[in-house]
Amino acid sequence: MPACPQCQSSHTVKNGRIHNGKQRFKCKACGRQFIEHPTQKRVTPEQIALIDRLLLERLSQAAIARVAQVSESWIESYVAVAGGRTLRAKKPD
Repeated sequence: MPACPQCQSSHTVKNGRIHNGKQRFKCKACGRQFIEHPTQKRVTPEQIALIDRLLLERLSQAAIARVAQVSESWIESYVAVAGGRTLRAKKPD
């Protein structure tokens, strides 16, 4: 069995499968559920800088998602978080 990515314990058990058929494991020590070889794509700082520039140019979120090669839902959540940060930064004390 693979080691837990959170606590590195080797006390893991099989715990079903995820939507695409990959085996899911559960750590008996900390309770974390994980898959052995995740394929999650990370958004790089360069992509975020590009997304920020394209948002300032007022491109559509769909166009930004295509250019930056991220999902539209990721862009939507990023805009919600980044917009909140911008509003808090501009608020006078």
